[in-house]
Amino acid sequence: MKLIHSPTQLADIVRQGGVIAYPTEAVWGLGCDPFNESAVKKILSLKSRAIEKGLILVAGNAAQLAPWTETLTTEAAERLISKTAIPTSWVVPDTQITPPWVRGQHASVAIRLSQHAPVQALCAAFNGTLVSTSANPAGLDPAMSKEEVIAYFGDGIDAIYDAPLGGNSQPSQVKDLLSDTLFRA
Repeated sequence: MKLIHSPTQLADIVRQGGVIAYPTEAVWGLGCDPFNESAVKKILSLKSRAIEKGLILVAGNAAQLAPWTETLTTEAAERLISKTAIPTSWVVPDTQITPPWVRGQHASVAIRLSQHAPVQALCAAFNGTLVSTSANPAGLDPAMSKEEVIAYFGDGIDAIYDAPLGGNSQPSQVKDLLSDTLFRA
């Protein structure tokens, strides 16, 4: 496993089916191409996470959310692409865009528009959304450093994005896009 500074190099690894660790707004995350079933299943295996639970996606800019915003009302689409004071992953109705190995048992997917520069750079280099799930095996706390990522996953991941965490103290809140119901604070 390599420490890599370049979002372009990391995006190439993701395009080749790799799994990476990267800093999010508050904790370290694991990511891959959400449309690559074997990469997603590798993340699920690393985390000992049931596929039925589903995973969050992250985007770096509003254009990357177009497949979802095009299916929404104007008001809902604007909420999905709005900047929020607290990082927010919105649960969006979806049975046609996101693969079932990402959605799990749900007819929806959680998507976050990140305001964290390293995530934005990574999504820009990949030119799309990425899986964004906390870097930890089930039942353990999310990794807060590259060293913790290595301790949890070692060579099970292909690369670590050598960039700083954001300044938030909590992972993203999760809210329903249509009802504004809070699922995770």
